[in-house]
Amino acid sequence: MIGIEHYIVLSMALFCIGLFGVLTRRNALMFLMSVELMLNAANINLVAFAFYHGNITGQIFALFTIALAAAEVAIGLGIILVLYRNFRDVDVTVPSQMRW
Repeated sequence: MIGIEHYIVLSMALFCIGLFGVLTRRNALMFLMSVELMLNAANINLVAFAFYHGNITGQIFALFTIALAAAEVAIGLGIILVLYRNFRDVDVTVPSQMRW
């Protein structure tokens, strides 16, 4: 039988992979994918603890997190398009200063 420890280890591994991607990648698309991994790790924790305790609250919070992730992707892709349009690159280190 799969216990809650397995879900926690899976969630921890996904979160660490996402955190590594956020800290090391310079590509904006990879950055967004890493943030999505971290949000999915949080969702796994929420659903696992909701199942473990026998209530639905964690699953409802997971649905709100999924909606938040969808909004984050929409805004993030808009920012990436503007970044590419202005600098012809999706490297997040290229625009080092704000311009008027």
